[in-house]
Amino acid sequence: QPRLVESGGGRVQPGESLRLSCTTSGIIFRHYSMGWYHQAPGKQRLQVARITTPGDPIYAPSAKGRFTISRDNNKDTVYLQMNDLKPEDTGMYYCNAEKLMENSYWGQGTQVTVSS
Repeated sequence: QPRLVESGGGRVQPGESLRLSCTTSGIIFRHYSMGWYHQAPGKQRLQVARITTPGDPIYAPSAKGRFTISRDNNKDTVYLQMNDLKPEDTGMYYCNAEKLMENSYWGQGTQVTVSS
């Protein structure tokens, strides 16, 4: 049974940093591209970053220059380093595992609150 578990969220002030982690089980991690999605209150879930199986990152414009996605295939874990956080980064962050022609899997999310 595939399982994705996010951690690392919290409440920070503007300009501070957080590192999110998503640990997976039940999938062959290295075969999946991994993404992080942000869902602000009352808004749709949007991808902020994705990392391909070879390790190439893709960023949404809002994340470029501030967020870094990485993966550790030995630990079946994907990370999202978030720097210079802004109030508009507040919301739930979800981890996603995707493989062509197969189901996509989601975690339960971790809350990030950026407020002074």
